[in-house]
Amino acid sequence: MRGNVSSLSLDLAPVANHFATVLHRLAIAPAPFLRRLRAVHAHILASGFKPRAHILNRLIDLYSKSGDLPSARRLFDATSARRHDSIAATSLITAYSAGGHLDAARQIFDHTPLASRDTVFYNAMISSYSRASDGPAAVAVFRDMMDDRVPRDSYTFTGVLSAAAAILPLELAQCQQLHCSVVKSGTEDSVSVSNALIALYAKCVVQEAAVHVREVFDLMPERDELTWTTVVVAYVRRGNISEARRVFDEMEGRFDVVWNAMISGYVHHGLFSEALEMFRQMHCLGIPLDEFTYTSVLSACASGELFNHGKAVHAHIIRVAPDFDPETALPVENVLVTLYSKDGNVDVARRIFNDIRRKDVVSWNAMLTGYLNSGKIHEAIDIFRDMPQKNQLTWMVMISGFLHNGLAEEGLKLFNQMREEGVKPCDYAYAGTIAACGELGALEHGRQLHAQLIQLGYESSNSAGNALLTMYAKCGSVEAAHLTFLMMPNVDSVSWNAMIAALGQHGHGTEAIDLFDKMIKDGISPDRISFLTVLSACSHAGLVDEGFQYFESMERDYGISPGEDHYARLIDLLGRAGRIDEAWNVIRSMPFAPGPSIWEAVLSGCRIHGDMTLGKYAAEQLFKMIPQHDGTYILLSHIYAAVGQWADVAKVRKLMKDRGVKKEPGCSWIEVANKVHVFLVNDTMHPDVQEIYKFLEILGVKMRKLGYVPDTKFVLHDVESGQKEYVLSTHSEKLAVAFGLLKLPAGAPVRVLKNLRICGDCHSAIMFMSMAVDREIIVRDGKRFHHFKDGQCSCGNYW
Repeated sequence: MRGNVSSLSLDLAPVANHFATVLHRLAIAPAPFLRRLRAVHAHILASGFKPRAHILNRLIDLYSKSGDLPSARRLFDATSARRHDSIAATSLITAYSAGGHLDAARQIFDHTPLASRDTVFYNAMISSYSRASDGPAAVAVFRDMMDDRVPRDSYTFTGVLSAAAAILPLELAQCQQLHCSVVKSGTEDSVSVSNALIALYAKCVVQEAAVHVREVFDLMPERDELTWTTVVVAYVRRGNISEARRVFDEMEGRFDVVWNAMISGYVHHGLFSEALEMFRQMHCLGIPLDEFTYTSVLSACASGELFNHGKAVHAHIIRVAPDFDPETALPVENVLVTLYSKDGNVDVARRIFNDIRRKDVVSWNAMLTGYLNSGKIHEAIDIFRDMPQKNQLTWMVMISGFLHNGLAEEGLKLFNQMREEGVKPCDYAYAGTIAACGELGALEHGRQLHAQLIQLGYESSNSAGNALLTMYAKCGSVEAAHLTFLMMPNVDSVSWNAMIAALGQHGHGTEAIDLFDKMIKDGISPDRISFLTVLSACSHAGLVDEGFQYFESMERDYGISPGEDHYARLIDLLGRAGRIDEAWNVIRSMPFAPGPSIWEAVLSGCRIHGDMTLGKYAAEQLFKMIPQHDGTYILLSHIYAAVGQWADVAKVRKLMKDRGVKKEPGCSWIEVANKVHVFLVNDTMHPDVQEIYKFLEILGVKMRKLGYVPDTKFVLHDVESGQKEYVLSTHSEKLAVAFGLLKLPAGAPVRVLKNLRICGDCHSAIMFMSMAVDREIIVRDGKRFHHFKDGQCSCGNYW
């Protein structure tokens, strides 16, 4: 009897209020509180008190928030069948989605009767999908909510609009439909809803969407920090930096996040000076500077090569000593490594790198890039080896680094290692590896990579397409390069420039300038590189007047001031054509003093046309500027040797020796059966060299019958005529061509690459070879391509 009295007495409002108060205190207490929660729950069960809905809901909610989902679910399942409470269901949905268990959350949602569902319940499911970036699912729940005639509030629309922004591609009509629903619901005055609407329209790529961004913004009765940030970022992402600045200037208040967004926008669009000026204003106005501010402004200094400004910002950071924890400081430290590396202070960059307390893969990649760009390949290899983890960018940077440091073969090996270690190469890694094939002339390897690109679905990648185009061109297959260009779904300025350059290097000057004109007609404005390629094409084809016209159009029509590289191309064009006096007049009219590239172009023209006086003067200038460059000595020796001044040739040779200048040895290489074979002058090391020399001896008889006579003026030694002919017969390009003729299938083109300019006698000899064996022979030298066929060359002997 006493037990019954106790039970009845406990089922009273004071007891319920007591437990409700205890649970409320737990709800507002700092975590963790799971142990205390279980103790309270155990006390409730032991006391015999039968809690009502509000206490059960509080228990389920607290178990959910504490992470004990099994206990929350057991309590829910034990009581929900008789009460169908949407509050408890909402708590579980929120908890499950927060833990990444969307299927379990959806199961609770689907099993809750329609009569028990309310606005907060639907909002929880929509928010769950929104956090998971599952836009279609969130929109579907929103539509069910409308069909079920459940009222929508500002939280509903904030959730569904945020989720819809993740739908790609996002149609303008979808945005407008949701906007209409907002207006009908009367929630358009909510700041959070308007912010979500702005973000939604900002994700829509249609240009008209920008108008709606501004309309929503202008109609807002009040705005917060997120409003200004969202609008500024929306215009920045659309490339409308001026409109972003106009919105920024309208801003009420000094929101540091918006200032950071504006600075970041300037950096993203290459407006580095503007970013620095905004940083200065921010500092003067006393607006707080944080890690985002410093990261953006240092990025501006690194990208814009404003290194002194970057060092000043670094000094400011050291002076104010912001209280950054290791995670917060990391982005700033990473960009400092990049800044000093780009400035050539790679040792300073390394000290900063060593001081980073919690390095991530970005830190390692920044240091790796710094070493590679500085040519410190051994240090880069050490960093690569020591990295605790690598991502795709790491491999891509290392492959490209090998390529740009003249180690294309090492780049190919690293690509194979990447795949062996189970790392799936991205299109950029393929692009770097394909570029390495182009440098090596490894056409078959490049074709295999092309096939892999297609299998992986990377054929639409611009970076891969441009690399393929260049690879085929560098391997001598301009037809395949052109086909690649035509098949690319989205050609950019890099694609056009690469194709124009390919045509020019292969002797198709007229086609190159036609393509340049077509590029302009198709709405692609030429850039500095475009003019370099078309001027080179004109130079290789002797199109002097056309080259002059393009040069003059640079500043007149496109506002591009010609640089020293453009002037060098123009002078090379005139020099090849024998118009040395005009070239000299161009030099005197330049707005800056001529540098090495200008005098090299002059010296090359003088060698071709035998202008001794100007040639010696150009060489003297080069000796002052780049005394260790071997090319100057070789070209001057050619000028002396051509007129038999052997004493002067000897003086130049002695000068090289005295200055410690070594001539780069000429070498040629050819790919046969997926293997690259390299030949040096007078080669004795290749296993087939004796067979090659015998073949050349037999072939030489046929060539002489066709009219070939060795041109001994290209031998820079005062020796007997017979010895000169022997020296010419051992040139590396002749050996490589002979090897190709011996080993390649009958009728297959022979493709040879040479590191230096092909000599005049070899050029003549290979023309006769092509006629004697009835084969196409393609030679890529240090300047251009020569396609030999039927005793003719694509260059028309203009080279």
